[in-house]
Amino acid sequence: MDYLFASRLNSFRSHGGTRISVPEAIRIMAKVPGMSALELNFPQHFGDAADEILAAAADVGMPITALNLRWDGPDFADGAFTHPKPENRAHAIATAIAAVDCAAANGIPHVILWMGPDGFDYPFQADYTALWDMEVDGFRQVASRNPDVRVSVEYKPSDPRRVSLLRSMSDSLLAVHEVGLPNFGVTLDVCHVLMAGEQPAAVAAQALRAGRLFGVHINDGYGPADDGMMVASIHPFHMLELLLELRKGKFGGTIYFDTFPELVDPTSECANNIRMVKRLEALLDRMPLDDLRAIQKKQDAMAATALVQDLVFGDGNG
Repeated sequence: MDYLFASRLNSFRSHGGTRISVPEAIRIMAKVPGMSALELNFPQHFGDAADEILAAAADVGMPITALNLRWDGPDFADGAFTHPKPENRAHAIATAIAAVDCAAANGIPHVILWMGPDGFDYPFQADYTALWDMEVDGFRQVASRNPDVRVSVEYKPSDPRRVSLLRSMSDSLLAVHEVGLPNFGVTLDVCHVLMAGEQPAAVAAQALRAGRLFGVHINDGYGPADDGMMVASIHPFHMLELLLELRKGKFGGTIYFDTFPELVDPTSECANNIRMVKRLEALLDRMPLDDLRAIQKKQDAMAATALVQDLVFGDGNG
């Protein structure tokens, strides 16, 4: 598969110990071999400098393929689409609608909603049915703004809330079903999937089967937390299987590296992520798919493991 690759812009903004502007970070990011797209946070990365940012993206020849909503500040500490105060909830929905308008005006095809503030922390704290109804209504308002812009929810089981409202792929697909609009779908983040105790390839298959996998954020981690580590550094077989599922499902979107290279050089880390995906894709080019299908039909764990080991490490004959 010939994916576009984007990466987390904030990783590049601390350059040489100095906080640099978004346009400067874009220019540095564009120098990474294989980097081919941008996905920016809204409204944080735009602010009063939208024209400069759009010009920088055009100058380096990288399309902006998504805007990621971030609900920062005290207005959203108690929720975004589920905030108990109607005025704060309206503010959250208006911010997301502004992102859709910005995307439509600038040829950006996708808006991603990470609903981190929406959830609860204690038993008896919330009316769960009311929270769900507010969330789905907010999604519907945002997605109905412009049918030509895809809108997706990026689920996460916890953080910052102890219990997020949308914790899993199943929760997300239920919300997609209830919103009932063809331009509303799901973004999968590998660390979030691992936090939820899910298998990346399995949940990708669910979303692809529904035709609603709109975004893929890849990274890696140990499972309990959102570690944001280098691609396939901890779970290489999981990543190989995920890429196979994306290939089977003909996913054609951007691969976004949602990693946190705080203790390593972000340029080198990003280049390594791209190189790793291409190496895994090269392995998939050699995957004996007929043999794999026969093995999976029998659900033969030993044969499946041996096939993948031979693919990755050789046939064991020296």
